[in-house]
Amino acid sequence: MSAQNFQERALELFNWQYLNNPVYKQWCDLTISGPSSIQAITQIPALPVGFFKTHTVVSTDFPLDSFFESSGTTQTSNSRHWVKDLELYRLSFNKAFAMYYGDVKDWCIIGLLPAYLERQDSSLVLMVDELIKQSGHQYSGFYLYEHEKLAATLALLEAAKQPTLLIGVTFALLDFAENWPQPLHYTTIMETGGMKGRRKEITRAEVHEVLTTQFKVPTIHSEYGMTELLSQAYSKGDGRYHCPPWMKVLVRDEEDPMQVKTSGKGVLNIIDLANAYSCGFIATDDMGIVYDDGSFEVFGRLDNSDIRGCSLMVV
Repeated sequence: MSAQNFQERALELFNWQYLNNPVYKQWCDLTISGPSSIQAITQIPALPVGFFKTHTVVSTDFPLDSFFESSGTTQTSNSRHWVKDLELYRLSFNKAFAMYYGDVKDWCIIGLLPAYLERQDSSLVLMVDELIKQSGHQYSGFYLYEHEKLAATLALLEAAKQPTLLIGVTFALLDFAENWPQPLHYTTIMETGGMKGRRKEITRAEVHEVLTTQFKVPTIHSEYGMTELLSQAYSKGDGRYHCPPWMKVLVRDEEDPMQVKTSGKGVLNIIDLANAYSCGFIATDDMGIVYDDGSFEVFGRLDNSDIRGCSLMVV
């Protein structure tokens, strides 16, 4: 999708959601003079991500049967993202995975997501569960706290030279690395963030240093996703995330949120065209930098913003 085509699609979605999303319309009416004044993606109002905690953010009326909910902590409220069609989410993550990692059938997929498996409304668990099923490998599956079994499984897969994706929440990967280190030549480790108060907070760079040392791998991959999004961005180890063609990250000024650019340092805004039936324009609480090629880094969270389970680390 070209930049021009993305802008056209985003502007179409904005105008449609302005008419069909009451919460977003109210926000737009407070921040712009009218939809006709919007001519570029940098002018589209971004809905503060906190609205998913306090409002039902939906475009058009549909049965509120399916939703994703943020993990949060005992001190914070959770975001709830109502989803009209789960197939749209499946289409989004399947296309993105194929784009960055190829045919899922070539992989053994192992999920180390203990805190998330205990919940039924995690978008991350649904995604990994679908990838596990689609891979069709006999050793693909979830692990809770069975670290000895996981270590033995990885050893078998390594011996068979089987490409394996170990996708895990950060605290679980660190726990596993400390107790069951082994050299991994055919395994890609992907962390999804999330300390959830289980361990002392350390930077993402420190996390990656521990994991690369313990498993003798050159890099650690990362996924950037949110409950409020139906798309994910991926980093293959350089700390820079890359978006699929239907997702774009912009940057807004911390002091003046209406000042938005396509690159530079500031607070991250996200356009996710897959969010057709919620809101495709999200103002996050993540500080970062967006590069000229559209890739981005995350530095941490804005002061005074809630800490959530999927993104507790400061980079």
